[in-house]
Order: sequence, then C-alpha cells, then structure tokens
Amino acid sequence: MLFPDYRPRRMRQNAAFRRLVRETQLRVSDLILPVFAVGGKDVKNPIPSMPGQFQLSRDHLVKLAKSTAELGIPAMILFGLPEKKDPLGTQAYAPNGIVQQAVKAIKDKQPDLAVITDVCLCQYTDHGHCGVVDGNTIDNDASLDLIARTALSHCIAGADMVAPSDMMDGRVAEIRNLLDENDFSHVPIMSYAAKYCSAFYGPFREAADSAPQFGDRRTYQMDPANAVEAIREASMDVEEGADIIMVKPALPYLDIISRIREEIDLPMAAYNVSGEYAMIKAAAQMGWLDGHRVMMEALTAIKRAGTDMILTYFAIEAAELLQNK
Repeated sequence: MLFPDYRPRRMRQNAAFRRLVRETQLRVSDLILPVFAVGGKDVKNPIPSMPGQFQLSRDHLVKLAKSTAELGIPAMILFGLPEKKDPLGTQAYAPNGIVQQAVKAIKDKQPDLAVITDVCLCQYTDHGHCGVVDGNTIDNDASLDLIARTALSHCIAGADMVAPSDMMDGRVAEIRNLLDENDFSHVPIMSYAAKYCSAFYGPFREAADSAPQFGDRRTYQMDPANAVEAIREASMDVEEGADIIMVKPALPYLDIISRIREEIDLPMAAYNVSGEYAMIKAAAQMGWLDGHRVMMEALTAIKRAGTDMILTYFAIEAAELLQNK
C-alpha cells in the first residue's frame, strides 16, 4: 500500500486511535520490583547512585510489600546484605540468613505477593565472587552444592521462586534436583540465563556491597560481544529445568532478548539493571530529559523485544503511572 491510498497517520491522529492499534501493551502485571534486605530495625539506607532506592530492614520491607501488592505488582525479588562475610558465603544458605528472614516476614503479611529470591554467593563472600575461590580461580563445580543449598534454604523459608544469578555451569540442574528431592518440585526457577559481564551493574554493586575484591567476573559472566552463545546458554538452562529465562542487562541487549524469544517458547524475563535506572534518573534530575516518559519508553522497548516480565527499580513509579492512564 502506497500514499495516497494508504495514510498511516489516520490511525495516529488521536489518543483513542493510537490506543486501539497499539501493538505492545505494558502492564503493571509485567513488573517485578528488586529490593535490598538488611538486618536491624527501622533501617532505610538511601543508595546514592540509585535515587529513590534503599537498603531496607524487614519492617520497612513489609511496608513496601504491602504498597507493592496494592499497586497490583505481582512480585518482588530479594537481595540480601549480610552482617558478616566469609570465603564460602555461609550466610547465603544459613537458615536465619537475611534473605530467609525477609522472606518469612513478607510472606507472613503479604501471602499473595510472589517473593522471588536471587540465588548467588557474591553478596555473602568476603572475596565478592559468585562461587568458591581456589587461588585466583572460581571453582565452578565446587560452587554448585552451595548455590543449590542457598536455593533450598530460600524455599524452606517460603520463597515462591528462586532465581540463580551466579552463571556457574550446571547450577540450574543442581538446584532443580535438590529442590525436587526435598519436596519443592512446585517451586519454579527463573534462570539468569544470558547474564553479561556488564559495566551497567556499577550502582547495584554499591547497593549490594558485592564488588569482587580481585579480578573480575569475565570467566563466568558472558562476553558482551557474543550473541549466538546466549542461545546456547538459554537452551542449556531449559534442558536443565528452568521455568523462566532471563536476559541481563535489558536495554543494551534488546537484540539478545529478541533472538532468544525466537528460539525458546518459555516465559522470558529481562532485568532493567541499576545502571540503566541510574542514567535515566541522573539525566532527569539535570533536566536533560523527561524522566517519566523515558522510563515508560524504555520499559515498553524491553517488552516489545519479547519479554513477558521486567525486573525494574522503576516498578513502583511505572505502576503508578499505568494505573492513572
């Protein structure tokens, strides 16, 4: 169809028409809110590089869970900051660890809000790596048992879903087998399947106190230059028993989301990470762009690329805007 017989602007001339033909619908139910749990009481520590985000004690987490549920956001994902760290990250899988306590507190007050837990060791190890360290090497196979034990401890505490983010080979199968053996076959796994070694994680590492103390994570997180490898990683996790496949970060990797979407028919998630959040917030504070419009455009782009759900620090703001549309 060619002009003048076809005029695309006909269906753009007013808000009602634009809504009728809108191809991608961003909904409150697409959003998952990441939160940072700390010990103590009445603790609400601002995260300087992530305006509007905080490290929260359990009492504040319960309040946030209530407002999150009232907005219609279906889920939160928890990250923990322990009071002490050690080489094996023992607080990650301790029965009374910070995440385990937070899960119990939230589920006691907001049972209908889905609580997802990040499963990794980096916040709990004194070296800051996501697995067991042997010299200057991250020992993949020695890490699997500890990662699976962490997931199991979260399920015992009441987590509705576990999300391994460590990028150790074989960890999804290890978790699935241990959960099944312990009567948690009903608990799904959201796998950080294509997690890239990205500079966009900087603010998160401040928020979660999880920066590596030596080297970097290039030996286990993916090379940002690789795309075909992401298909292999996602396919492996599907074979190992993942229920949801995640791409992280989101905005610089929209092509990866789209490619995996074409290959795999499981539900897909993407993590709109701390650096993406911080850039928009900083530019908005400087008056360089309209923060709300850019936020919604970015989230819509992530959904348009093929995701079913988005982990985003914008979840509360976006939900409020969507409810008021």
